[in-house]
Amino acid sequence: MAAPLELSCWGGGWGLPSVHSESLVVMAYAKFSGAPLKVNVIDNTWRGSRGDVPILTTEDNIVSQPAKILNFLRKQKYNADYELSAKQGADTLAYIALLEEKLLPAVLHTFWVESDNYFAVTKPWFASRIPFPLSLILPGRMSKGALNRILLTKGEPPLYHLREVEAQIYRDAKECLNLLSNRLGTSQFFFGDTPSTLDAYVFGFLAPLYKIRFPKVQLQEHLKQLSNLCRFCDDILNSYFKLSLGDG
Repeated sequence: MAAPLELSCWGGGWGLPSVHSESLVVMAYAKFSGAPLKVNVIDNTWRGSRGDVPILTTEDNIVSQPAKILNFLRKQKYNADYELSAKQGADTLAYIALLEEKLLPAVLHTFWVESDNYFAVTKPWFASRIPFPLSLILPGRMSKGALNRILLTKGEPPLYHLREVEAQIYRDAKECLNLLSNRLGTSQFFFGDTPSTLDAYVFGFLAPLYKIRFPKVQLQEHLKQLSNLCRFCDDILNSYFKLSLGDG
């Protein structure tokens, strides 16, 4: 019997098993590949000091970052991509790079930088899951980390002001959503009838945008016009996470 696999991740709300994109990517991939994860949801008894989840723990390994966790699961023979062709494997890498370059900055901005969303939704939600006094510090640190990540992706020195890149962030994200919608078409998943790594990434990035009720929703409004992407998220939630859904 393989060593038990434990995933520490942020928990759920709004009908999602996790509100955190990178946690959702790993949770979805585990469902698609049949990896028997024991999920440990962070709550206010959490012993960690930073927000760097998801983290996969086994008897011998501690693995963080979605790409590294998915690679580890594949080495354990939990492979959601074994039916893909070489071309589809290459397409997967290209689309994941596109998501991280074009869509992730807008997801981070929506959660962590857009002040109405941050103070009304993101900060209180995360602070309520983090033990005092870390709850006073960590959400702000995570917001700053998100801003730095956006500027690393989008800002070209000496472009230090987010206002200068906000419009471009959302233009890129909407263009990415349109590309994804066109690529999915009427298919159930991106490579046919079986979900793969790409589906896990798209679901992880889109589902929080789709479901969480934010005051400022410009990207959410665009996503909701792309009915096939919304149906894609709903299908995965209903097929793979039905028993774990709870509203937040």
